Amino acid sequence: MPNSSNLGPRRTMLLTGASRGIGHATVIRFSSAGWRVLTCSRHPFPEECPWGAGPEDHIQVDLADHADTTRAISDIRERLEGGELHALVNNAAISPKAEGGARLGSIDTDIETWSHVFRVNFFAPIMMARGLIEELTAAKGSVVNVTSIAGSRVHPFAGAAYATSKAALASLTREMASDFGRIGVRVNSIAPGEIDTSILSPGTEKIVDQQIPLRRLGTPDEVAKIIYVLCTEASSYVNGAEIHINGGQHV
Repeated sequence: MPNSSNLGPRRTMLLTGASRGIGHATVIRFSSAGWRVLTCSRHPFPEECPWGAGPEDHIQVDLADHADTTRAISDIRERLEGGELHALVNNAAISPKAEGGARLGSIDTDIETWSHVFRVNFFAPIMMARGLIEELTAAKGSVVNVTSIAGSRVHPFAGAAYATSKAALASLTREMASDFGRIGVRVNSIAPGEIDTSILSPGTEKIVDQQIPLRRLGTPDEVAKIIYVLCTEASSYVNGAEIHINGGQHV
C-alpha cells in the first residue's frame, strides 16, 4: 500500500463509528497508508488502539443529538488547520434489538426508537457532509456512506428501523452524488453483508451456508480496502455507486 505522504501533503480522513469492527479496520487501513485519521464515536478513545495520534484526533460525540453533532463539527473544523478534508466515512450506526436480542419489526418498534435510529444512521451523515462541505471541496474529497444489505431486503436479524434507515442512506447517497459532484466531491456507498464483527447475531452461520456463494463471512479489512479505494484516485470517476461487499449474497 503506497504511503500517501509520498504523494504530496498528508491527507486527512474523518471516520464516524471508529471503536470496533469495520470502523476500527478502516482506521488501521488509512493510518498505515500515511493518512491523518480523525475519529468520532460515542466512546472515549480506546487506549489499546494501534495508531499513534488517536487520542489527540478523537472526538467523542452523541450523533443522536443534533446539537452535539453540530458541536463536534465545529471541533473538527478547528482541528483541520489546513482547511482540507480528503475523505469522510460515515460508518456509525445503531441497530436496537428487543429483549433477548430479538428483531424489532415495523409493528413493534416504537416511534422514539425509529427517531433515534434515523438520527444516527441517516441524519448524522448529511449533517457531517454539509457541515464540512468547505473542507471537502477544498480537497476535492470523497464521502463514503456505509449502508447495508439490509437496506434492500428484509433481513432476519436487522430490525425495521435499521433497515429503512440504510435504505434511506442509499437514496441519500445518490442525491449527494448529484449535488456534491458539481463541486468536485464524490459520494459513494458500500453495502456490507455478513461481516465477522462483534455485532453478528446467533444464527448467522445458516445465512453463510444457505445464501452466500463464497460460503464464508467477510472480514472487516475486506470492507476497509474498498472504502480506501473509494477515497483515492483509483476510483476518480466513481460517483453515486453502491458497492455490495457480501460474497455474492445479493445475487
